[in-house]
This record gives sequence, structure tokens and C-alpha cells, in this order.
Amino acid sequence: MLDAASELFYERGIHAVGVDTIAEAAGVTKKTLYDRFGSKEALVVSYLQHRDARWRQHLASHLDQVPEPGPERVLAVFDAAVSWSHENSMKGCSAINARAEIGDGHDGHPVFPEVTRQKAWLLDVFTDLCRDAGMVSPAALARTMMLLYEGAIVTVGMETFAEPFELARDVARTLLRRSANGPTTDVGP
Repeated sequence: MLDAASELFYERGIHAVGVDTIAEAAGVTKKTLYDRFGSKEALVVSYLQHRDARWRQHLASHLDQVPEPGPERVLAVFDAAVSWSHENSMKGCSAINARAEIGDGHDGHPVFPEVTRQKAWLLDVFTDLCRDAGMVSPAALARTMMLLYEGAIVTVGMETFAEPFELARDVARTLLRRSANGPTTDVGP
């Protein structure tokens, strides 16, 4: 059920896909779907968590390939994003897309804390990697890495130009080199 919902939500959008469509694609009844998830909103959160867990596993495998702290380990996040986006995210980030679909009128919607949790986690990953690499102002540099990452994933979804993660990685490498050599004014606030 979750696989069917995930595929449909990502490909068509949350609002465009009804519970009937998901139940049919999963080969279950609508009642079974509601018994398992309780509501469409809970199913959407489960979908986001499912994709996030897969992304974290994908990222961990890339970080495992660069076990020593340093700039290359930070850049491994962008390497993971390149392969992930080619295989799983041609429409951009599922969390950003879900947040955009829900809009501002639904502040109490359970998507909001889930999306915030996912993005805070990735910022923490960047912060830890920059700190472990001995970068100057690791928190500020991590925020800059996050901006590069988020800008790239939105660009993937918008199809603004080709290979945005590769460009983001190149810019990140330049910033990491500068940060390793001492403070600069263009690393971030």
C-alpha cells in the first residue's frame, strides 16, 4: 500500500490522487487502507517518511565510501544527491513538493512537522560533516551547503537547467577549500 501511494503521490501529486486510486493500485480495499493508516493525511506522512528513510540509507552508503572527515565527505552528500535524483527524484524533492501542495492555509496539517524534521536532519548532517572536517564556522558553512543542496533539488524539479547537483557540488568544493584555508566573507552568515 505504501509503495503504491508513494509512487502515485510522487508522480501525480497528493491532491490529484484519491484513496480509491491508491487502494486499487495496491490491490486492497479502501477500508484496508484506512484501517492501516487512519487517514489520507497519515498516509501522506508515511509516504514522506518512507522516501526519507530510503534517502537516508542511500546517503549513508555514500558517506560510508568516504569514512575520513574532510571536504570530500561533505561533498559525498552532493554525490549521493546526484545518483538519488537520477533514480528517484526527477520531479524534485517529495517533501518540498508536498509542502507546496498543502499550501499556507493548512498550518495544522501533519505534513509541516514532517517536512521540517527532514530538512532539520539534513542541516544537522551538513553541520556535523563541516565540524568534523575542521571547517571554519561550520554552522554557517553548513547552512550554505544546505542552500546549495535545496536550490539544486528545486532546480531538478523545475528542470531549469541540467545537472544542478553537479554545479552545486562544484560551488561547495570551492567554499570548502576557502573555509579550510581560513575565514572568508562569502561562506555565509
